[in-house]
Amino acid sequence: MRMYKNSAKIDTCFQQDALRRCISLRTEDSPSLFKLQSLLEDNLADKMHAMEEYIATMPKAELHVHIEGTIEPALAQQLAIRNNVPIPSSIASLADTSNGYSFHDLTSFLAVYYPNMAVLLTSQDFFDLAYAYLTKAHSQNVVHTEMFFDPQAHTSRGVSFSSVVTGLREAIVKAERELGVSASLIMCFLRDMDAQSAMDTLIEALPHKDWIVGVGLDSDERDNPPSKFSDVFARAKQEGWLVTCHCDIDQKNSIEHIRQALEDIGVDRIDHGTNIVEDERLVQMVKEKGLGLTCCPVSNSVVTRDFKGKEIVQLLRSGVKVTISSDDPAYFRGYVNENLMKMVNDANISKEELLTLQRNAFEISWISEGKKEYFLRLLEKY
Repeated sequence: MRMYKNSAKIDTCFQQDALRRCISLRTEDSPSLFKLQSLLEDNLADKMHAMEEYIATMPKAELHVHIEGTIEPALAQQLAIRNNVPIPSSIASLADTSNGYSFHDLTSFLAVYYPNMAVLLTSQDFFDLAYAYLTKAHSQNVVHTEMFFDPQAHTSRGVSFSSVVTGLREAIVKAERELGVSASLIMCFLRDMDAQSAMDTLIEALPHKDWIVGVGLDSDERDNPPSKFSDVFARAKQEGWLVTCHCDIDQKNSIEHIRQALEDIGVDRIDHGTNIVEDERLVQMVKEKGLGLTCCPVSNSVVTRDFKGKEIVQLLRSGVKVTISSDDPAYFRGYVNENLMKMVNDANISKEELLTLQRNAFEISWISEGKKEYFLRLLEKY
């Protein structure tokens, strides 16, 4: 099987190269040129379709998805009307809500992202948001997902913490019962707010402790290093929560922030974090500790100049437990299957490497050993 998969990858590469060579030839050099070119294109298209099918039916875990980032324009419009609040300008300007949001970089993304949250007011809203994502995840054969949520983005608007977490929890329970999807919540602190706000949020979450598997750190990383929240993370660990931290790509002091997350905070995994390739000592550290990175190639390609495919593949092939997720799929127009397909199309990863990415995801997931073993057996049978 290993030889077959590798040979299929080489065969695809050969055909891509042959196609490029054919296109570079002058037409008069061969009367059969167009026919050969057409055959190669058709063959390559068939192989890409086969890879799409392979990805679509593969059992998957998604470990990096912001639930607020899954609100599709149609749902945002529906909630705005239900709650009698203004329809966000990001939607009002769309001729058709089936089209995605419009932005071109990180700044314009955030200018759309946070105002859209104004439509989320009640427990029912958060239920609808989460259940819509879990239904979509189920349709892509995601069998386990760990969803980030940002309570401060809602409590700062007057929405109660209880309304947020209760709605999300009820959606998780229903999805497990009716769809067979396993799901957990990771509470993120907004790093552009102060550490005391994060600590207050942690304290407020304690009555719902059993509904939350861990805590994380997200939002604007500029001048907001992990060390700013050292005391908050220490308290989270005391409460028994697992810990992760966004180390966004190509940020100022990226390597120092990754170092802080690993050595000072003692995280259990890192979100994004592909700049770690710049420091071999840190790469060796995550390998020795068996820590994983949750990478998001489609969102990378939108907010930066590069989707970091080369770095993701380098880490994968060196033995780092990298995984692929969707980040904010409603905004970046790509759920987990589309992110995996981007790695196939643009980084030329093989079927075997697709399996490794999913094996990594299950191995670093924050679920019971029994569930983990079940999902890994499911994957091995695939």
